[in-house]
Amino acid sequence: MTGTLARFLAERQIPTPEDQYRAEVEGDIENVNKVLKITQIRVKFYLKVLQGKAPEAREAFSSYLTSCPAAQSVIGCIHIKDDLIIEEMAG
Repeated sequence: MTGTLARFLAERQIPTPEDQYRAEVEGDIENVNKVLKITQIRVKFYLKVLQGKAPEAREAFSSYLTSCPAAQSVIGCIHIKDDLIIEEMAG
């Protein structure tokens, strides 16, 4: 998911070096009919962008999931909740 979002950001000339882009991921494992199953994944992306680039970053974020191979492989059996926290930096 991080790679797909990074590609969508790059298409908008928003760089994603390690010190400006990261993700925190959590998940829930539940007993479903006596089988342990991952039922939810929560991904929180943190992104630093140049001032004025936040709208483009939000646009990329709003559309990346439908093109993400990893997400599309599990959507339908694992609930994915994602969020983007943007910090704008002076240019």
